[in-house]
Amino acid sequence: MFKPKIIDTLKNYSKAEFYKDVVAGVIVGIVALPLAIAFAIASGVSPEKGIITAIIAGFIISILGGSRVQIGGPTGAFIVIVYGIVQQYGVNGLIVATFMAGILLIIFGLTKLGGIIKFIPYPLIVGFTTGIALIIFSSEIKDFFGLNMGAVPADFINKWIAYGFHFSSVNPYAVGMALVTVMIILLWPRVSHKVPGSLIAILLTTLITQLFKLPVETIGSRFGTISATFPAPHIPGISWEIIQQLIRPAFTIALLGAIESLLSAVVADGMISGNHRSNTELIAQGFANLCSSIFGGIPATGAIARTATNVKNGGRTPVAGIIHAVILLFILLFVGKWASLIPMATLAGILVVVAWNMSELGNFIFILRGSKSDAAVLVSTFLLTVFVDLTVAIEIGMVLAA
Repeated sequence: MFKPKIIDTLKNYSKAEFYKDVVAGVIVGIVALPLAIAFAIASGVSPEKGIITAIIAGFIISILGGSRVQIGGPTGAFIVIVYGIVQQYGVNGLIVATFMAGILLIIFGLTKLGGIIKFIPYPLIVGFTTGIALIIFSSEIKDFFGLNMGAVPADFINKWIAYGFHFSSVNPYAVGMALVTVMIILLWPRVSHKVPGSLIAILLTTLITQLFKLPVETIGSRFGTISATFPAPHIPGISWEIIQQLIRPAFTIALLGAIESLLSAVVADGMISGNHRSNTELIAQGFANLCSSIFGGIPATGAIARTATNVKNGGRTPVAGIIHAVILLFILLFVGKWASLIPMATLAGILVVVAWNMSELGNFIFILRGSKSDAAVLVSTFLLTVFVDLTVAIEIGMVLAA
């Protein structure tokens, strides 16, 4: 049964709850901004697409979702698959794949697969998650060190060979900005939990870069000024030939989105002593991806870190997620043009920290020391993710785990 949580939570909604939701929504909106920009750029698309995705998906997942506190938007887990689709099929191919993934997620929910997806073997999840983390890290080396090179090869080994050939062009100013970013993100929580360290890092490094005219690449120098307008909706053209080409990557997007959103919902349940509706959540995720693609966005899902931030700052109903989307819309329309001044090295620093947090290194080692069957699934999925393809990794990992 499709029954969004917002229906229940607003029955006895109070002013005190609204105030807490507004505070949490504003904070999560600020937290989401640098991540949305960084995830979009790392995925091979323009920065505003990440913000647009966070706005649309964040709003729809909160309105229709099966969790009281889930925050939706682009996440690091999608970077690898999205980048591969953009490289092979272009941005239009990504839009179609996201649209198809949305339909698949709705089907998952309507056929009540939500309860089954939660039982996907943990070694498989850790394997591809750690593989994704390693790929994200390796993809940011160019901007972290400010290397003077052209397009970075998609292949993992060729990527590092290219870095080796160009390492003599390291930009010390870029390295400095990236290291400052990493240090601020790691140390800032000791100062404040209200304002995210990534935002402080962006403000400080951007100010330093502009004040001292440092020779580092910025969002503006690579992508131009971020558009301060909301795009018009456009339904992508879909043919049988396109469906055949994109069904596998679309299925991977849908499966990744389902896994991450339900994991996030389970974590949120533990934090608020709640009980989410898995199938309603999947249907909401499906509509979020459908609408994101129609407005030119990228894939979206429930974001564990942003959901946890929402709960820790007092968010208890879907209103907080709606406020988060409104804040991002305001930023896009009135502040977005200033985002073009952000150094690329700063975003690389943010993504290096994201990659480390995603890596699950402790769990990886723990599973590796466990049963041989779990270790085989873990290692196979990890290696296939890094050296072959995420879609292949999940398919073979599922077969090995069966």
